[in-house]
This record gives sequence, structure tokens and C-alpha cells, in this order.
Amino acid sequence: MLSNYLIVHKSILPDYYEKVLECRRLMESGKVREVSQAVKLVGISRSTYYKYKDFIFEPSDLNDSRKAVYSMMLDHAPGVLSSLLTCISDIGASVLTITQSLPIHNKASVTISVDISNVTEKIDTVTERLKAIPGLDNLRLIAIE
Repeated sequence: MLSNYLIVHKSILPDYYEKVLECRRLMESGKVREVSQAVKLVGISRSTYYKYKDFIFEPSDLNDSRKAVYSMMLDHAPGVLSSLLTCISDIGASVLTITQSLPIHNKASVTISVDISNVTEKIDTVTERLKAIPGLDNLRLIAIE
């Protein structure tokens, strides 16, 4: 997964990339509640924000701790969430938060944040192991710090 990323100095990128991050910071801090407010404040369109929001991340200090946030769809079947949690434990990670929607059409949307500071495997390997869990679909790494 990280093999798909480049580290690029922001001075050579269009300014709207940084504005997408600024929108995210505004919403995460609670200063604004809606995307439309955030994009208006920073001066970009909603379509620009939505086009890039899942592809632009800020680097952070990796010395304190490491966290990863995944989004996925889980089958509404016994043992699927348990298998996910067991896999996370087996790789040496620990769950920080889980947000799960009500199942619709036998699928539940799940967002999970994990502490990966004790994980010795590369994040690509971790992601592939999670993708292999039966009943888990559309796994995406949303953020890593």
C-alpha cells in the first residue's frame, strides 16, 4: 500500500492540495461542522475536496506512536467482526476505536482505528492480511500516522 505513495515537497504541488488538508483540519478540530463551510473558508470547491480527501495525508512524528485508520464493509454474519479483531491482535496491534453502522443488505460499514506501534510487519502486509479475512470487503487505509 505505501508503495503507491510518494514523498513530495509541497512547494511543487498546486496549492489546493494543502487546502484540502486545511479543510480536514478545520472539520476535525470542530471549528466547522460541514464540508461546505470548510471549503468556503479555505477557498476551494467541494468537488476538489472530495476528489482528493482520501489521497492526501500529512506526515506526523512517528516516534510517539503509530496509528492506522481503516474503513471496510463487513458481512452481517457471526464471527466476521471477531475474525477482524483476532487478526488485529495476532499482528500485535491494538484497537483504539470501532465505529459500525447498522447492517443494510447484510453489510455493515466499519471504521476502525488501531495502534500499530508494536507491529513489526509493513503496513502493506498488515493491509493484505486484513483483506484476506472472509466476509470483509472494500478495505481501505484511510489514514496512518
